[in-house]
Amino acid sequence: MDISDICDNVVVDRVTIADIEAAVQRTGEAAVRTPLLAQPWSTGRPLWLKPESLQPTGAFKIRGAYNAIAALDDADRARGVVTYSSGNHASAVARAAWLFGVPATIVMQDSAPRVKVTATAAYGAEIVTVAMADREREAQRLAEEHGRHIVPPFDHPDVIAGQGTVGIEIVEQLGDVDVVLVPVGGGGLASGVGTAVRQLRPHAAVVAVEPELAGDTAQGLREGHRVDWPGELRARTVADGLRTQPSELTFAHLTEVVDAVVTVTEQEIRDAVHALALRSRLVAEPSGAVAVAAALYRDHELPPGRTVAVVSGGNIDADLLAEIVCAG
Repeated sequence: MDISDICDNVVVDRVTIADIEAAVQRTGEAAVRTPLLAQPWSTGRPLWLKPESLQPTGAFKIRGAYNAIAALDDADRARGVVTYSSGNHASAVARAAWLFGVPATIVMQDSAPRVKVTATAAYGAEIVTVAMADREREAQRLAEEHGRHIVPPFDHPDVIAGQGTVGIEIVEQLGDVDVVLVPVGGGGLASGVGTAVRQLRPHAAVVAVEPELAGDTAQGLREGHRVDWPGELRARTVADGLRTQPSELTFAHLTEVVDAVVTVTEQEIRDAVHALALRSRLVAEPSGAVAVAAALYRDHELPPGRTVAVVSGGNIDADLLAEIVCAG
C-alpha cells in the first residue's frame, strides 16, 4: 500500500534528525548499540535482524524512556515519573528512573504478561494495576497528585527521538540498506526509525508492520486519517505490545516517513517467533516478531533489496514460548 500521497493536516512539532542525534548522546551506555545479524537461512531476500531484544530491559523501549527522563530538568526529574504501559515501556521507565535514582510509578493493565510485570517490579517501581481502558486516566491522576512528570509510551517527541536511535544505527551498520521493516503499534518506534532513515538513507523504503487483528494503522494511512479501533478488537492479537494505536503526533510522523504498511496474521506471527528461536537463536515476543513475519510471508508486498527487520523485543512468557516452539 503506497501512502506517499496522504496529506496530513495536523499541526505538530516533528522530530528531526538533530533531535535523534541528541538522543544518541543522551542515552549513551544506558542503551545497547545492538548488532545487525545476517540471516543466511533467508532465501527470499538478503535479511538482517536488529535484535532490540538484547537491550537491558529486553526491548527497544529503554531508548525513548531514558532519553525522555534525561531531557527533564533536574528539579522535575527529582520529583519522579509516572507512566502507563503493557510492560516493555513500563520496565524501561522503571530502569531509567532507577539509573537516575528517582521514584517511578507504573500503571499497568491487569492483563499484562507476568514476565513484564516481574521485570518492572525488579527495578523498585511502584506498580498500580487497572483495567486497560483506565491506564492513562489513572496515570494522569497520580502525576497530578504527586507532582510528577508523565513519560508516555510513545506520544512525546523525546520518546520518539530516543526510539529513532535504532534508525541511525541501522544506516551506520548497513549503509546500503534498501528496506527497513519496523513494528507499529502506538507508532513511536516507526516514527523515530522512519525519521532517521528518511534523512540518512532517503532511497530506502520504511515499511511498518502490524497484526491484522490490530490493523488500525494500515486502515488509517489508507484512508488518510487516524481511525479508532475498539480496545476489545485490538486485544485479540497475541502481540500484546501492538494493541495500542497511533496518537495524532505519531500518526503525523507516520504519514511522512513510512512508505507502506503491511499486516500479518496471528499464525504468521507465531511462525516468526518459532523461526527466530530455532533458526536465529533469538528469543522474541510476538510483538517483536512481526517484522520478521513480514519478511517471511509478505515478500511479494515488499520492495526488493537488502532488508533489515527490527526485532523490537523478547519479553515473552515462558509458557507461551514453549507452546509456540513445541507447536512447530
